[in-house]
Amino acid sequence: MTSSDMNSNLNRIRSMVLGSSSKQSEQQPLASPETLNARLKLRRTPNEEHEPEHYDDLQLHFNPSLFRSLERFLPENLLGSTRIEKARVMSDLLLRYSPESERMRVQKHREYRQNILSSYQRLHEDLYTLDPASFFVPSFLDAVSNRSEESFKSVMVRAAPGIYTFDMFKPQFCQMLIAEVENMEKWFHYSKTSMMRPTTINKFGVVLDDFGLDGMLQRLLEDFISPISQVLFPEVCGTGLDSHHGYAIEYGKYRDTDLGFHVDDSEVTLNVCLGNQFSGGELYFRGVRCDNHVNSEIKENYDYSQVPGKAVLHHGRHRHGARAITAGRLVNLIMWCRSSTFREAKRYQKDFASWCGGCKLDKHNRQQAAIKATVEVLKRRGAENGHVELGSSSTAH
Repeated sequence: MTSSDMNSNLNRIRSMVLGSSSKQSEQQPLASPETLNARLKLRRTPNEEHEPEHYDDLQLHFNPSLFRSLERFLPENLLGSTRIEKARVMSDLLLRYSPESERMRVQKHREYRQNILSSYQRLHEDLYTLDPASFFVPSFLDAVSNRSEESFKSVMVRAAPGIYTFDMFKPQFCQMLIAEVENMEKWFHYSKTSMMRPTTINKFGVVLDDFGLDGMLQRLLEDFISPISQVLFPEVCGTGLDSHHGYAIEYGKYRDTDLGFHVDDSEVTLNVCLGNQFSGGELYFRGVRCDNHVNSEIKENYDYSQVPGKAVLHHGRHRHGARAITAGRLVNLIMWCRSSTFREAKRYQKDFASWCGGCKLDKHNRQQAAIKATVEVLKRRGAENGHVELGSSSTAH
């Protein structure tokens, strides 16, 4: 399963189950229907006080991030179980309530990922475990270590509404990751394996999660990006960002030259320019919109010239694209960061005026129409009262 399916699956499965009564072994035995009916009555809201387990080292059918998100919805009598038992029950739950087509897709992706992990030779092993001191520039590390709104904003430049830029990665990390991506592409070429691309609009690029970098990226999300985003984007982060889709994209000769106008399948997107030497490739942003207004009139305009090592953090629904690269080669690290609690709440909302420019305009127009209607009513009443007073005065004379 791709991580773009994770939150929709979680929401659907919770809806179906609500109200119904380690190194893991290679086989994942399914819990009996009696066990599921007796033990699984998912919570309607996540248990935010519970710290979920990490499942990155287990051989699972689904993305480990999904298990961390789902664990907070487990009933109290299961939270004390072993990690393996919880993983087994959640795997069974996910498989039972997934459509046949989805189960086939899960199996296909699992085999694809296992093929990569079993034969790919890592170039830089150090990349696969997050080492903040080696990865981040001191200013970013200091700001995040203090974990205060003031420290976060001290290193952030609010380039435009909903768009923040800041120095993030050291040059050595950027070059190591570029080299690792090149190594991944060579592996695909020589192994003659068909590559699953990061998105439907990218013809080139590598899903880093499939090569075993998902654990490192998940820690980057939980320990660094989520705390920052809860300060900068509280309206869409829910109780925190809890899953991701991480990939690298390339622009240049014999690669994608630009990226069309679109929105991301994320609450918050981290986009880091890794390098190398290049010209062009500017990002352009055209306003935050919900699904109902994604094609509405463009009134906001912001263009950004990319700098190696520098990150852009923006609302996932911020309409954007990348202009054509005119020389050299450009590589970007992209993380779509998601919140299962926000996506659950979003299902019951119709108005997103807190962040959607289109909804804000609609709300403003409704308010103006209401004010105008009220003024007309008051004028009419005033006129009617004036006629009554005039009539009364004439009668008295």
